[in-house]
Order: sequence, then structure tokens, then C-alpha cells
Amino acid sequence: MAGPTTAALEDALDDLVAADLVTERDDGGLVTTDDFEATRRVYRDSYGGVDEAVFRRTVADAFGVSESTAAERIDDGAVTREDLIAFLALRSELGDGGTAPDDERLATMATLVAELSPGSPVPEAVTELDDDSWPAFLDDHPDAVVTVWRRDCAPCEALKADLDAVLSMLPDDVAVAGVDGESTPVFRRRFDVGTAPAVCSFRGGALEDVTTGRRAPETYADRFAAVYE
Repeated sequence: MAGPTTAALEDALDDLVAADLVTERDDGGLVTTDDFEATRRVYRDSYGGVDEAVFRRTVADAFGVSESTAAERIDDGAVTREDLIAFLALRSELGDGGTAPDDERLATMATLVAELSPGSPVPEAVTELDDDSWPAFLDDHPDAVVTVWRRDCAPCEALKADLDAVLSMLPDDVAVAGVDGESTPVFRRRFDVGTAPAVCSFRGGALEDVTTGRRAPETYADRFAAVYE
């Protein structure tokens, strides 16, 4: 299937800006707005972790195709979970009838939105994982700390200021990684993590402690000592 033309992408971008779903940063870069991200968060929580059968049916319903066609598009990589989530969020924001864009235009917008999403809230100091990679990470590193972050989160930003001090309290053989909580619903559900920031301490592959909120570095030192010593 041919992708959208340059002209179609430019028109779709103009529509996104006009609808206040995309805005320009001070440095001239384009990002999605907080209001759109709030809507996308709802659909990511609903569909990010569904099984393959539900994913296939939802794609079929969203795009008005048969389940077999939906399966082909999924297998070909033409529709990913993030594509579906962006499409549904855009349809919610722009309406699903009347003057709303048709499905082809919405799909083009969804392609742009995926490219213009805000940067990850995970600090550069730690390896970022997603719902496809965290299981292998924990298999390879049974003693590990996985930190959970969220955009527009004041306690998360405060913890980042202390992160070097917090991580320095870990034994050298404990691996460290981070996840964007909004993009990893499977991780959050598997380990019952409902808030950010969260510091999840695993020992021998099992979750032993979850410390949520911004705490004093000494609190993390005590928690790490209880898990790893």
C-alpha cells in the first residue's frame, strides 16, 4: 500500500495545528499538545495491552475492514498498536461524523502524530524499555531496578534531580532501566504500578519493592538495602 504523498502530509499537519492538537515549541520543533496526549493516554490504557485477537478486531472495526484484512495489515506492519491508538485518539478529538476527516485523512494524521509525539520522560542516564523489551531485560538481569516515569509530572522532575545520588546507592551488579509509564501498560498492569515516579526493585527476577513518589535519597538507600543486602 502506497504511503501518503508529501502534499497530503502537509495538509494533514495544517489540520492538526488548526485543531490545536499539534503546536510549535520555542525552538521551532513541533510536538503534540497536552490535551491530545491526555486523550491518547485513555486509548493507550484501553488498547495498549490487549491480546492479539482484540487488537485485530479493533483494527477491523476502526478502519471498516474484515478481520482477515486487518490481520494482513498488522502482519505487514502497516498498522501497529501505536498507529491504532493515535487513530482512535484523533477520531475522538475531531469527531467521528459530519465534518470530521475521513478514515484515510485520519490515518495520515496518525502517521504524523506518531512522529511528533513528545520526547520520552525517561532520563537519558538509564536505558529505556518498552512493553516488548522489559521481559527480556528482566530475564537477563534478575537483580534490577526499573524506574517508571510520566510526562508533565512534577514529582518525576524532582526525582530526576536526585537520580544520580539515588542510583549511586545501588550495588554495582544491579542493572538499571526506565519505562514511560504511559507507553507501557503491560508493565504497569503486570506489576500493579499505578503512579509515577515509581522505583521497582527486582531480586532474583521477582518484584520485591515498589517505592512511589519523590522520596529523600535516604529512603531509597533503606529500600535498596532491604532488597539487595
